[in-house]
Amino acid sequence: MEKRVKFDFEIFFTNGGSIKGEDFRLDISGDDIIDSALADYIVEDMQLLMVGKVNILNKEILIEPHKRKPIDESVAEDFLIDLSHTIEDGLITYKGLPAPIICDYLSREQSKQNYDSDTSFQIGKIEMVTNTGTYIDCPFHRFADGKDTAQTVLKDFAQLDAVMIHIPFTETLKITEDHLKNREIRNKAVLIQTGWDKHWNTELYYQNHPFLTEQAAMYLRDCKVKLVGIDSHNIDDTDGRTRSVHTVLLGAGILIVEHLCNLNKLPAENFTFTAATPKFKGVGTFPVRAFASVEKK
Repeated sequence: MEKRVKFDFEIFFTNGGSIKGEDFRLDISGDDIIDSALADYIVEDMQLLMVGKVNILNKEILIEPHKRKPIDESVAEDFLIDLSHTIEDGLITYKGLPAPIICDYLSREQSKQNYDSDTSFQIGKIEMVTNTGTYIDCPFHRFADGKDTAQTVLKDFAQLDAVMIHIPFTETLKITEDHLKNREIRNKAVLIQTGWDKHWNTELYYQNHPFLTEQAAMYLRDCKVKLVGIDSHNIDDTDGRTRSVHTVLLGAGILIVEHLCNLNKLPAENFTFTAATPKFKGVGTFPVRAFASVEKK
């Protein structure tokens, strides 16, 4: 059954004045819609500026045929796509490295004695190696004189024009330069989607994983890409002791992001990629909240 929402609204402006509306009716895709979504829609649809508080009043859900496209259909679309794994206490990212310890430094119960009424706060404590979860590698990770996370400028981390290249692990684990050709990649972040993230946090994840060859890394370097990301355990082949892909890319100042996820949700192009870290001096790799911003259509 198709649903519509009927409501009144009050909109107050930061420079004074207000407007009101009564018995507005709009189509919705689900069984309900939150007040903030209605407020955002009204403000955007009426192209209002300098809006302050918005009140949604007398909201009622009606069973009525739709008149046009439901207003929350576009709201529900994901234009910011999270590409990061969740870090939790005890998570193993890389075999041989310790899992993070995440706990209270000050619990809510302990903090109550410091404040009036029912006020309480939590202060967390985290102990972990920097190669935890979805993380970025800066040149200092590989080279003693390379830039660390504090020296790497924001424009190298954030809002990079990006492309996604789909190379299923079911077809190959060895990603060569031939897999990367015939794409517009110069000055862009190149995200390689293998589908290996389906094995995240399982024993299968840590071995026989997809990786780039040294020749593929040299091709990306010569094409002057900005960053290379992959949804695998390592961008290098970990069966051996060499790390030629890290050496080639980080040696050219090209950042690396490993352990990405959800790359299957991305289009092939027309999106930006962000994976920024805190500014730690003397640290070459650190967890990131990696995400893509996809152009609205």
